[in-house]
Amino acid sequence: MKVKQLAVGELAGNCYLLASENELIVIDPGDEAERILKEIEQLKAIPKYIIITHCHPDHVLAMPEIKKQTGAKVLIHEQEKQFGNCEADGFLKEKDEIKIGNTVLKVIHTPGHTPGSICLLGDNFIFTGDTLFENGYGRTDLPGGSYEEMENSLNRLSQLLKSKMVVYPGHGRPFDVKK
Repeated sequence: MKVKQLAVGELAGNCYLLASENELIVIDPGDEAERILKEIEQLKAIPKYIIITHCHPDHVLAMPEIKKQTGAKVLIHEQEKQFGNCEADGFLKEKDEIKIGNTVLKVIHTPGHTPGSICLLGDNFIFTGDTLFENGYGRTDLPGGSYEEMENSLNRLSQLLKSKMVVYPGHGRPFDVKK
């Protein structure tokens, strides 16, 4: 398994490319479609899915072009379809599993930043979108945000995160969990 991080767009949102065997997923293609497509080509893996952790523009702007060029299916949380403005080919829910090569990601519904925010839990790593950053968490004052739901989501995550697990946030650098 290989994870490639690209900080894209004006807000430096993290787009992640996760390649396992000959398959690939794109997580949060926020901008700079040409740059993302070039990195996909270099990984020499077939894009299977584009997974959106939440539908804010800094996480989805390049999605239509990436989808058009690769044919990958776009997946979002089922509650995000009511809030967000990104079109999807399929909807995720709590505990769904996404298989890429020999890597399995489990969907963790973490509302608070948006109603349909998700994290993707792997074996000793997690993609947290704008739910969890190294020194904080995503805003809750935007439409659809909820401080109370964010508190609940962070409490749930604290139970799932293990020492030395790698956290890949939606902004900022990846970090290891210290417990």
